[in-house]
Amino acid sequence: MSSDIDLKAEGIRLALELSDAAEQIMRQNLRRRNPAATSDEIEQLLDDWFCKRDQQIEGDWVRRRALDSP
Repeated sequence: MSSDIDLKAEGIRLALELSDAAEQIMRQNLRRRNPAATSDEIEQLLDDWFCKRDQQIEGDWVRRRALDSP
């Protein structure tokens, strides 16, 4: 049982590392696209991007649910 828990914990750790890496990549993309932006402005752009992405994911789910309905 311990190895099963360790395996799940490793999967979660890996997912969090990938999430952190993706955030860093997006932050770099935003800096490249907005070279004159301050750090605070970049963080705001990143927050805006996350919110927009959350809405897109939710919208995708709503569209898939509608397609699955009889």
